[in-house]
Amino acid sequence: MRRGLVSRLKPGVFVIIPPELGSTAEYAADPYLTASRLAEGALCFISHASAMELHRMVTQPQLVIFATSTKRLRNRTVHNTEFRFVFIRPEQYFGTMKYWATKQESVEISDLERTVVDGLRQPEYCGGVTEVAKGLWMRHQDMQAARLVEYALRLGTGAVVRRLGYLLELYKIASQSDLAPLQDALSETYVPMDPMLPREGTYVRRWRLQLNITPQELDSIRAS
Repeated sequence: MRRGLVSRLKPGVFVIIPPELGSTAEYAADPYLTASRLAEGALCFISHASAMELHRMVTQPQLVIFATSTKRLRNRTVHNTEFRFVFIRPEQYFGTMKYWATKQESVEISDLERTVVDGLRQPEYCGGVTEVAKGLWMRHQDMQAARLVEYALRLGTGAVVRRLGYLLELYKIASQSDLAPLQDALSETYVPMDPMLPREGTYVRRWRLQLNITPQELDSIRAS
């Protein structure tokens, strides 16, 4: 039996190159497995735009691998693939599921609801709030509104509570009883719907949001 060669990912981290690929130096295995190995044994899950792609919440291929970990890890490029790591506290590690990257190996990825909540927390890692809203609408029939609310409150980020509540109400995905806990958690502070865009647009007191994305633009997602 032919033995595979070894490719170095980082100091002390290697991956076996399948024999059929010969001695290629560009082999980096499955990128999701690579991200998990780069986490150096720390808790880690595939997240943000990468999770959106795995959950079929995007229409364009993603060129960067995003992973969230309870360890502060530096971003790096391995064999021409860029890996970006997002830090969270241990108590924020929840809402994950198993994804089989190969027949033998699996990684943790954010589940549907956690993917949406993370996207609303850090839309810059998902292409903006509009892209997160598209993903929410594309898979809304497979999501649980109560779980989305639970995750948003558990994460404890006011901007997420506001953005999620507004989108759930706009798309009529959640009942008023589901939305009530989000309403109860609001403070008087206003935040922009998308922090990547200029601070302009009308204010919505019900959700303490400044709509720098028009309701028409967000609503048009349902027709696309």
